[in-house]
Amino acid sequence: SAVPSPALALAGWCPLSPKGAQTTQLLVEPAWMPAVLRDWVTLTCQGSGTAGATTWYKDGQRWGQNRRDHFTVSESGTYRCDRPGSGLSPPVIVLNDHLVLQVPAQTLLEGDMVTLRCQV
Repeated sequence: SAVPSPALALAGWCPLSPKGAQTTQLLVEPAWMPAVLRDWVTLTCQGSGTAGATTWYKDGQRWGQNRRDHFTVSESGTYRCDRPGSGLSPPVIVLNDHLVLQVPAQTLLEGDMVTLRCQV
């Protein structure tokens, strides 16, 4: 099984798909989940297909930030992106709550050490 490069893991992107199939991924910076609006969260859509052909969805509805592959979030909600060559990304939740417990936005395996973050 392939090990993702450290640079990609640090960016919050770890491709997990059957037989190496290309999938669309939504990168979160800073790399904590769920994302918190006051952190100035940037979302970046990565996948195959034409650059600039990204379609964004917020709370299940097609959203106005279309075509750009990244942006800084200004509203809480559930975000997804779609790339023509690799499909729809998994959802990313951005909260505006007063108290949020976060985990690193990376794949964790049983036995891994993990740092949790409490946003107050």
